[in-house]
Amino acid sequence: MSSVVLQLFGLALLTSVLLAEHGYGNHLVIAPQSPVVEIGTNFTATCMTINTDEVTADDLYWNLSISSVIPEQYYTKINASALAVTVPITREESEWLFCLCKKRSPYVVLNKSIFTHGIWLTKGYRPVRPENLSCVAEQENDTISPFLSCRWEVLGPQTEAVQTTYKLMVEVLLGNTYNVTTTHNRARVSLGTFPSHMELDVWVLAHNLLGTIESEHLRQDANDLVKAYPPSSVKVIAEQGFPTSLLVSWAHPIHKTIIKLTYQIRFCPHGSHTWSYLRVPHASTYDDKTSFRLQNLQPVKDYVIQVRCKCFRSNLCHWSNWSTNVTETTPEDRPTSKPDLWQISGRGKSEEVQLICKDPEFSNGRITAFGITIQYHKNGSLEREIIPVNESRADRSSNQRRVTLLKRISLADKPFVRVCVIANNSVGTSPEACLGIPAKPSEQLTVKDMKVWSQEGQMFVEWKQPNNTAVTEYVIEWVSHGKRDWQRENRSTRATVIKGVLDRFVCYNVSVYPIQFGRIWKPACLEAYLEQGAPLQGPSISKSNPAYDKAELVWGQIPLDKRRGFITNYTIFYRKEDQLLEPIHVPANITSYTLTKLSGNTKYDVWIRASTIAGSANSSHHSFSTLKYAPGMVEGIVVGVSLGFLFFVLMTILLCIYKKDLIKENLWPQIPNPGESTIGNWSPDYPLKAETPKENSVSGVCVLDVGVCEVKLGFEEDKTSLSLKKDKYLSEEHSSGIGGSSCMSSPRQSVSDSDEGPDLADSTASTVQYSSVVASSGYKGQTPSSQSQHSIFSRSESTQPLLDSEEHPDMLVQEGCRQDQHSLRQSLFTHSAENQNTIESDDVSLQGVEQHDFCPLKEDAEQTTEWDSLSAADGESTRPGSSYMPQLGGYRPQ
Repeated sequence: MSSVVLQLFGLALLTSVLLAEHGYGNHLVIAPQSPVVEIGTNFTATCMTINTDEVTADDLYWNLSISSVIPEQYYTKINASALAVTVPITREESEWLFCLCKKRSPYVVLNKSIFTHGIWLTKGYRPVRPENLSCVAEQENDTISPFLSCRWEVLGPQTEAVQTTYKLMVEVLLGNTYNVTTTHNRARVSLGTFPSHMELDVWVLAHNLLGTIESEHLRQDANDLVKAYPPSSVKVIAEQGFPTSLLVSWAHPIHKTIIKLTYQIRFCPHGSHTWSYLRVPHASTYDDKTSFRLQNLQPVKDYVIQVRCKCFRSNLCHWSNWSTNVTETTPEDRPTSKPDLWQISGRGKSEEVQLICKDPEFSNGRITAFGITIQYHKNGSLEREIIPVNESRADRSSNQRRVTLLKRISLADKPFVRVCVIANNSVGTSPEACLGIPAKPSEQLTVKDMKVWSQEGQMFVEWKQPNNTAVTEYVIEWVSHGKRDWQRENRSTRATVIKGVLDRFVCYNVSVYPIQFGRIWKPACLEAYLEQGAPLQGPSISKSNPAYDKAELVWGQIPLDKRRGFITNYTIFYRKEDQLLEPIHVPANITSYTLTKLSGNTKYDVWIRASTIAGSANSSHHSFSTLKYAPGMVEGIVVGVSLGFLFFVLMTILLCIYKKDLIKENLWPQIPNPGESTIGNWSPDYPLKAETPKENSVSGVCVLDVGVCEVKLGFEEDKTSLSLKKDKYLSEEHSSGIGGSSCMSSPRQSVSDSDEGPDLADSTASTVQYSSVVASSGYKGQTPSSQSQHSIFSRSESTQPLLDSEEHPDMLVQEGCRQDQHSLRQSLFTHSAENQNTIESDDVSLQGVEQHDFCPLKEDAEQTTEWDSLSAADGESTRPGSSYMPQLGGYRPQ
């Protein structure tokens, strides 16, 4: 109740003040005015109406930054005219808090509603207590500076609206107080004169609008706050006879009457960043000594040495900075460790090894020579050979320890060789290192399940011990590009990390050798990469063997120094013209492949991609063209064509055999045998029967034209041959075959007859005649029939052309002769309409028979004349034309 009364009293007092200041312009007032609020706390403000009855507390509401309405659950109604609100302060940005009226007032003063009022909330954090206060007074020339520099830590947050200031306070007991103000976490205060051997009280005050807080007090002797210069004139001396120690000396940076100091030394091998610290004992510095001897160092090693100091009295004193580096080398000593002896095995005509070794780990000086002792059994006796190796035969590698090539020894006829090596420097000799080398290491004494992998920039090796074998140590060897290095592991080791310097993208052949009492057994080997990368180049296609529909590709492996990783697979790409075909994946252990299903006589472009787990690289493009014909295709074509031709010939022969008659009929027409003609059955001894012509039959008569010139020419050519021929015809039953005539006339000679000359018999045999004419008036005493006034014409059925003699040029003369005697030629037969008799013949049909001229024999001339006279006696005024017209230009088709 009392708090409410006090709040109301405060509001009344605030209202009276605001009314006095602002008059009656505004009817709303907020308390408190312009507050500074702490972030993370709750803030309460009260809004009260004054000088009005229009608005009560029920008409009021609160806003943050105008737009954000505060929910009514945060409101507290104090009375009818006062409304309080409590809001949590969470954001660091300062903002307005407004008290507003729900009713709109028509009265506006200075463009502001008389029922609106706001306050500005300034937000910030309370000051945080400064921590870790420390002060230092630095040396200045030969004395101590009067300025005291202090630092502290500020852990709490701050805002720009509420800044914190710090005041450094320094009080000299029983003396003055000094201070300085700053907004940072450090300050420097002047003490006028440094109060040596006096106690100081130092603290810091932190203040802002939300409060004030001070740090812990630092009470300490003023000399304990001094930071001296580093020791000066630092020197390091190497003493002969003390190979494991160095003498360090220095000078005091400030007089001991002002401040008494203690010292610390640190050292490390040259090139190393691992320091060793050594505090100089107080007894050494209490007697004002300025030197100290470093012990247990390694001989012949460069060391870097530094020295610093601080006050002697308290651990709170400040160390000085380190002095500058001083480097010195310890003296030499005899080697305290044995050389690392190893071997490089090689095979030629006989087994041989090359001995190599590293300098002793603690060589304690420069190795100048090696001594080698080789022991082996020969002919039942133990042989020993001592070989000195000077430094001139030593080679250096990139390893940290020098590797020396000692000697190449042959293992021929030596089942086992024992080699011992010592190293010498200018002071003494190292212990002896021995190695037993068998000619044929046992395959049973080898490690099992060897693994090599890389992780986080290191290469790890793991293996299992051989069964039932007492292994004394293991040797891990790795070789790359002719560079070789190794390390030794004790017998209990099953996994280790390679300690040598390994390069990325380089293939290492890692081997694990079991060693049994200095004797080397067969190793287990694996290849490994510290880190794999994409190949620098693709595989080179060495050759392609194209065929008709396939091609064999052969490529070489990528050189080891360009491979940069294990090849996982090859991918073959190929295309013809502009068409890219489907790629082919090939395992990494294959370096040849045959492309199939290619097109013949086609050009292909091919390239190969080699891939690792880190990337891939393509080879250069290679082109080839497939063959136009497949092997055996030409032979097949030739054989097929030959077989087809042979089959055609055989079929043609068979066809000719089976169809010979048809072929003969088409190619060589059959000439009828005149001996088989019906006219051949006629004989002068038998009269011809005249058959009564049938009605409507054609009684065409062929007229035989007898030319006097033709008869004359025939007799003039050869009378003897004509008489012989006549007898021949009679002997053949007067057949009207080819060259025969029923009139017993001599046949007309063909062109071949006149050309061949004296061989008349042959000429006659080659002459072809197509018809025979028989006179009805009888022949040589035969009694003609009642139809003596007619002649019979018989014709063969042959379709052969006319006699070749008609085409002979001599026939032109005969034709001229026919034209001269045209008036004398008479028809022996006439066509009578009243007497139409048809003479049948077995071989010739009279209907449609063409007229031909025949050259009659001499005997026929008389009868022809006789027929002409008969025709004249009948009184025919005109003589019908001959039924057989001369042919001059060749034969007329039948």
